[in-house]
Amino acid sequence: MASSNIRPNLLVADKDGNIFDHPDLLMVCRKGNELALPKPDELMPLPEGSDLFLLPGRLAIGLDPETGEAEALEEYAVAAFAAPAHTLTAHPAYMTQDDAPTLPLFAYGAVGFANGKFYVCAKKVDQDVRQIFAGISCNKIEKNAHQLMKRYPDNRLMQHIMGNCVLKYSCPAARNLALGRFEAPLPTSRTCNARCVGCISQQEEDSEICATPQSRLTFTPNAAEVAQIMTHHFGNVKDKPIYSFGQGCEGEPLTEAPLLEEAIRLFRSQGGKGTVNLNTNASMPDKIARLCEAGLSSIRVSLNSAREEVYNRYYRPKGFTFADVRQSIVEAKARGKWVSLNLLFFPGITDSEPEIEALTELVQETKVDFIQLRNLNIDPEMYMELLEGIEFGPSTGFSFYRKRIKKTCPWVEFGYFNPYVGD
Repeated sequence: MASSNIRPNLLVADKDGNIFDHPDLLMVCRKGNELALPKPDELMPLPEGSDLFLLPGRLAIGLDPETGEAEALEEYAVAAFAAPAHTLTAHPAYMTQDDAPTLPLFAYGAVGFANGKFYVCAKKVDQDVRQIFAGISCNKIEKNAHQLMKRYPDNRLMQHIMGNCVLKYSCPAARNLALGRFEAPLPTSRTCNARCVGCISQQEEDSEICATPQSRLTFTPNAAEVAQIMTHHFGNVKDKPIYSFGQGCEGEPLTEAPLLEEAIRLFRSQGGKGTVNLNTNASMPDKIARLCEAGLSSIRVSLNSAREEVYNRYYRPKGFTFADVRQSIVEAKARGKWVSLNLLFFPGITDSEPEIEALTELVQETKVDFIQLRNLNIDPEMYMELLEGIEFGPSTGFSFYRKRIKKTCPWVEFGYFNPYVGD
């Protein structure tokens, strides 16, 4: 839903956390290092399920429509965290004070106010409702979680997913397992072979990021525990069940590839149907090949960029290269499997010309099926500093970005969630 004639006012917050719109200044957005008014096709009403954030230590910047000049205020900037299925197209504009803390690992969208509504720079990229819980009471979800913990008292993974992921973190994937719908999460790995700057489950001691949204899995389940959850979910979901390795509360699932292979074979041998998916950094092509042969249906490969230097700055791989990531895609496609990219979108960087060229080359060469346009959860200035010295050029804009990819790679589809692709 585009908003062609909307010019939202700037949103600001006072020191007490009260959020209000500025009476005179217009909302300004940021893409990379560019500040500008939002384009009409970038704005949409703030979707239900979104949140507003005050940005500490960051002074709001707005545009005076009479003078055409940008002004920094004494009030704090405000950002929107858009609901799932939406990709942010711009960040808020602000001036950072010297003592400003590093922002937590969320995505920060430019947001303003007009005609009694909040407007955010974002696009809805998926119609799937799997992470919408409107009309479902929290009591029902919690009751189901407790019942599953009683039903599977000896399954440590079920205990972790229900007790930690549902009852503590309200993880959407875990809640869906409790409700018996859509996609079941299957965390297995405590370790990782990358050191992602924006890792949401574990940070190094010297990291600027003071907290992670989730805590890392503290044990390694066995194949029987994993297969039991898959079988349970298969029995509960009447239509299009999905089972996914690689969750926010774990490391890289390929580091437990033998366990995954055993669990998949066990599940399939018991008549298990549906899409078995692997969310992965795709660092081990030989392991990908074995899992595909064991009964894996699809892989989702996480990328912030198809340019090796940009990729390495963020993922900081240990013991693998971008060539391994590319080869993993080749191995999966050679075995007839569905390949999605989990593309971590950052406005002004991902939609720059060099990034578009590199991505379309990768998709053309490997015949990737699907691109999930996810938001990169990170302090925007931290990411820009991380990429300092690399050439990007101006932002092309989100709509043009998608059109360019679609024109060059007409078979590729866009979305947000892992699609059901059969067995």
